[in-house]
Amino acid sequence: MRQFIIFIFIIFSLSITNAQNRQVIDKVVGVVGQELVLLSDIEDQFSLAKKRQPELESEARCIIMDQVLAQNLMLNQARLDSIVVTENEVESQLDARIKQILQYMQGDEKQFEEYYGATVPQVRAQFRVDLENKLLIERMQQSIITDATVTPSEVKDFFNLIPRDSLPFFNSEVEVAEIVIYPSKNEVEKTKAREKLASIRQQIVDGAQFAELAKKNSDDPGSGAQGGDLGWATRGSYVGEFEAAAYNLETNELSEIIETQFGYHLLELLERRGNSIHVRHILITPDITSPDEELAHNLLDSVRFLIVTDSLPFTYAVNRFSDEDIPSYTNGGNLVNPKSGNTFFEVGDLEPDVYFTIDTMEVNDLSAPFEFTDQTGRKGYRAILLRSRTKPHKASLEFDYSKIKAAALESKKNKFMSDWVGQKIKSTYIELDSQFAGCEDLEKWKEGY
Repeated sequence: MRQFIIFIFIIFSLSITNAQNRQVIDKVVGVVGQELVLLSDIEDQFSLAKKRQPELESEARCIIMDQVLAQNLMLNQARLDSIVVTENEVESQLDARIKQILQYMQGDEKQFEEYYGATVPQVRAQFRVDLENKLLIERMQQSIITDATVTPSEVKDFFNLIPRDSLPFFNSEVEVAEIVIYPSKNEVEKTKAREKLASIRQQIVDGAQFAELAKKNSDDPGSGAQGGDLGWATRGSYVGEFEAAAYNLETNELSEIIETQFGYHLLELLERRGNSIHVRHILITPDITSPDEELAHNLLDSVRFLIVTDSLPFTYAVNRFSDEDIPSYTNGGNLVNPKSGNTFFEVGDLEPDVYFTIDTMEVNDLSAPFEFTDQTGRKGYRAILLRSRTKPHKASLEFDYSKIKAAALESKKNKFMSDWVGQKIKSTYIELDSQFAGCEDLEKWKEGY
């Protein structure tokens, strides 16, 4: 029998597939403990999968049913084990998802209502139960696989079980690290920015509209166009100084001027719901002058000289000089591939400026400083170290241990889940509709009492 692989159903993403056109087929086709499976649950998932894979056969409903039963088995057990998901957790995730959808629609709530056939609060209410169940399933799954680990010998055994003619082929990959220095804002420009924001604050105190002044003046292009509105967020969403000020405000209270790495902010708390806050802000960023930029470039150039002449270890230079707010700072300067979670990049996955910088470099070379603009729009200077480069090759323990280890761990987690499902089926009431009687994938579910 093929290895059972648990698939966590992303309830929310399925729910947003034009919900107003969803045809609810009100027929129970499965029971797992106290949880019911509707035919509409299966048909919704099959329809979504069919859009992605038009060649999908109708038999795929059997696999989907298998997955939905497993999800309901975990949900049923989560309730029996009294696993808790707090209201704040649900609300914060709902806020993030609704905000993301509205961003795709440029904040147009009318378009939102036309698409879903319901208002934002109504859609939130529709999604709330599904999202709470999804979080319970995830928490249950995590408790099942929490002890799954692999030893080096298990990694080797896993690799040796792969037929040699089935080993994956990896393209050329590189590991890179960076030192990043941003120009410091000089005191003259900082004073100008602060005075400008102080004037804006006084205008608001005197009766001017916060939103209008944000649209005209804020240096945050994303929120500025929305009148400074940042939407709902939970603790940890903002930089420290900003967050501390935001959580100390009363509803509709206007803050004093707050300084962060981005510049000077004026905040207003619009709403608060438990641990979630809804704020808007106006950002005024001090100008960076040419002398400021030159100082940053020259500093990085001097640091590079010390490194290449073996007068300064690279990792020490990162800790001493690189910007502390960039992700690579806490990783010894190493860049992490967001796709894989490890430090290996196919060259095509690199940022263009990094790709072209390392193109002619040798391993352990450190590039000259070059200018770049980060995702927040800040201009800075970075030097890139090429740590390693592999040639295109078949998977091997020598070059791809971390990838093979990750695959071995995933396989072990799947085994944990498969074993757990098999055991829980035997002690859980299971009922299947006759229309799924011919599904080979569902044979194990008939063992439920």
